[in-house]
Amino acid sequence: MEIRDWEIKSLHLQSPISSQPMPTAPLRSTTPAIDVYVKLAQYPILSDRIRLRMREELFQRGVISKTDFEQEVKELAMESQRREGLHDPVSQEDESAWQRRLEIIRDYHTDALFANNLGSSLLDQLVEEMRNQQVATSKLELTFNPEVAPWALLFQQGENYDALPPPEQEKIKHHLEEIKVVLIKRLMSDQLPFIAVAKNVFSIRDLRWVYERLIGRGKIGGKASGMVLAWRILQLNRAELGPDLRPYVHVPETFFVGSELIYEFLYLNRMERFVNQKYLPDAERQAQYPEIVAACMAGELPDFLVDNLQEVLKQFHGRPFIVRSSSLLEDHLDYAFAGKYATVFCPNQGTAAQNLADLGNAIRRIYASTFNPNAMREREKFGLIDYDERMAIMVQPLIGERHGRYFFPTIVGAGWSENPFHAEAGARKEDGCLRLVWGFADRLSSEAAGQESCIIALNQTRQQPDAPESQLMQANQQTIKVVNLETNQFEMIPITAVIEHMDGAQGLMGTAVTAPGNPTPAITFNPLYQDARFIKLMRHALNRLQIIYDKPVELEFTLSFENTPTGPRYQLYILQCHTGQSVIGNR
Repeated sequence: MEIRDWEIKSLHLQSPISSQPMPTAPLRSTTPAIDVYVKLAQYPILSDRIRLRMREELFQRGVISKTDFEQEVKELAMESQRREGLHDPVSQEDESAWQRRLEIIRDYHTDALFANNLGSSLLDQLVEEMRNQQVATSKLELTFNPEVAPWALLFQQGENYDALPPPEQEKIKHHLEEIKVVLIKRLMSDQLPFIAVAKNVFSIRDLRWVYERLIGRGKIGGKASGMVLAWRILQLNRAELGPDLRPYVHVPETFFVGSELIYEFLYLNRMERFVNQKYLPDAERQAQYPEIVAACMAGELPDFLVDNLQEVLKQFHGRPFIVRSSSLLEDHLDYAFAGKYATVFCPNQGTAAQNLADLGNAIRRIYASTFNPNAMREREKFGLIDYDERMAIMVQPLIGERHGRYFFPTIVGAGWSENPFHAEAGARKEDGCLRLVWGFADRLSSEAAGQESCIIALNQTRQQPDAPESQLMQANQQTIKVVNLETNQFEMIPITAVIEHMDGAQGLMGTAVTAPGNPTPAITFNPLYQDARFIKLMRHALNRLQIIYDKPVELEFTLSFENTPTGPRYQLYILQCHTGQSVIGNR
């Protein structure tokens, strides 16, 4: 099933109000009104403009005044709240949901009044009028306000503009930029530094890719936005940016849980009392946090979210996956705010019900981490405690391969466009450096990061075995974190348990035997970073990101490869990217 199919099936998730296709009797729905509704459903893009003309006709012909019409819409919307069990709608429904409710009721009321008073013949004339107008103006003129336009209209008009030849596109580039900015603000971030970069990188097609993978309302959060933006930067094919990297750079097939759903989760489980936790003294936050975690883990997820998560798991076809936080503050271009919320691995090797339960619990755990006192202290540090920090979530399959009964990625790494160890290593700062780990990468974000990982400068090869060990180079890797597909668990095992199943990776990774007193095989990564193609790929990627961001960047990635007659062909999967220089190993 294509992802768009199940998204269309669950369009109600774009709104917190009822998923019923039509309101009940108070909208005076009759068979003619249903006929109008069905006819307009054939024009998903034009229907908004057609209904505008229908209301104009209702007002001009004296069927109803504009003031009375809007008053009736408001009363009908309030009735719909009561039918849906909102007994205190001011506190139970936020402004955006109320406005969305009014929008839906306004359309249904338009259909009912028009059908009962003006009839289908006039509607046919209006449809034809708008179709002709669409042909004449859709390519150049912007005849609506993008800030309040529905999603479908924004994407349709943006795609019309994107399809124009360069001379005509130059005439409307300001309209196209406005549409992209509106979509970026709705989908990703309203932070001006991010928008300033993103509007010059994303196409309408890129933004639709995000929208089609969004579950629920709200934004995809900072971490997800940084990942997608870095990916599209590296996909740009511009001569001034260096070699074409498009064949080598990807992102996992990611799905996004919108940032508004955390509030639906809290309201559904009567946990609104936790919303203002950030204003309590730190001692009280610490004392109450276990209660919050317990409440979140016992909480019920909205039904429509569960339905869509089942479809997501079908897309993964039994592959292990990761559930990652993506709050609105994470990976902001002015402050990283990274590593403060939960990330949960899910092996995905049980029954369908078990795998769904694991995914649901991972989302609950991330929601609970929104109230982590350590995260709130970090927000206070940057003066961000008053910020409405809503939590979006990424769900993505792990990039890796099966080797015997184990599953793990070939390499997980972090890269820095400016090398923080350049002086002590005799390297050039601007060439950057990498930290590499075989298998899953807890080490990259732990205090023990240097114990079994390798750090290399991107402008020099590693020292020969008989040369003194540089402080830049870390201990050879002797263990690896994997998913045991038979036990459905993560395990830390010796590399000797899997190296024989690696089908050529041993030659790429390099192995060595440690000192005679401890003759244990270890991964050295020697052949990898002595491969000029790999070094050039990583150096060009980091350099391009720094050029576009105009700041040093930190990139987290997974690397896979395939053997070819001319050597390994590398595939770089972007996991995370933010600006600024952090101390390696502290994330």
